[in-house]
Amino acid sequence: MAMQVARRLVVFVKRPGGQSQFSAALAAQTSAGGAFDGLHGWMASNLNGDLSVERLAEEARMSPRNFARRYVDEVGRTPAKTVSAMRLEAASRALAESRRPLKRIALDCGFGSEQNLRRAFVRSFGVLPLDYRERFASALR
Repeated sequence: MAMQVARRLVVFVKRPGGQSQFSAALAAQTSAGGAFDGLHGWMASNLNGDLSVERLAEEARMSPRNFARRYVDEVGRTPAKTVSAMRLEAASRALAESRRPLKRIALDCGFGSEQNLRRAFVRSFGVLPLDYRERFASALR
């Protein structure tokens, strides 16, 4: 129940086109029972930076090996999967809520290039980023 309430508070408007109200950061925090809350907040604020296991371990003040093991044990997925989900969530939100160019979104969300963003979108959502924008950005028209 707490997760349902939190999801509603994270995104307070109903999304168009049946888009789900989901937050990768919120899901990661909930599954970790709060152990990595601070780290998840830091990750969400630094998506365009270095989010390697080594850098995340440094931020968590742990060795990379211990961090990776504990993270999987407590969150239920690898740090890389969480980073990817957070970046995809930020990019999909930017596509739906702004008219920023794809290149700018790719850089801001940590994909490095439009090509990397396209690959990640097709792999995760089965659709190209601009098609996603067309489908979910009805409020921008």
